[in-house]
Amino acid sequence: MIALATFRLAAYVRSHRVYQALLLALAMLAILNGSRAPRGAEVGVLTDTAVLMIPILAWAARSLLDTEPDQQRELSAVAVGSRAREVAAGLVAAFTTCAALAGIGLAAALLLGMSGTPRAGVLSAGLALHALAALAGTGLGALTSRAILPSPALSIMGLVLGFLLMLLLSASPLYWLTVPVVVWMRAANDGDLLARFPELAAVSLTWCLLALAFYVWRRLGR
Repeated sequence: MIALATFRLAAYVRSHRVYQALLLALAMLAILNGSRAPRGAEVGVLTDTAVLMIPILAWAARSLLDTEPDQQRELSAVAVGSRAREVAAGLVAAFTTCAALAGIGLAAALLLGMSGTPRAGVLSAGLALHALAALAGTGLGALTSRAILPSPALSIMGLVLGFLLMLLLSASPLYWLTVPVVVWMRAANDGDLLARFPELAAVSLTWCLLALAFYVWRRLGR
């Protein structure tokens, strides 16, 4: 399974699709970190970066999962012994890609986006939020990949609308029905992120895992 995940990562890089997400991420980070935030605003910078990276990470995950042709995907399932392992290998490769891009976002926020050094608790929360962003991007990208939505137009619209729905729901009292990214930002701006982090992380992780479980269920059911 690890060998197949590595193969898919290599194919994603060789296809040059990786540069689409990378260049988009670098452009967004350059704009976001064009000026350093004042001291004391470190948690806001880290949170905003994590949230704004999610659609880019979803695009990267979707592109990686769509790199391999459908026939090759079936051959891969035979090669690794089961469709479950093939599906898991794709998700591992997609999450690895999202984690690498999220790491670039985190590094840009730390090096370019803030004037002061974040406290240990703030840095830990920032790391966790970027990990959750990578997981959310993987889930959204998987749900809009070709294996779930064969139409490229519907796939792209599904990705954009999925992120917009995430924003709208998380801005409402029903924020617990999705990954509450807007609540992340509000809590960071209000200085409550660390106090509310266990609750928000639990809600976020639950929905990310549900999205991935639904993807696996759909793939294995075909």
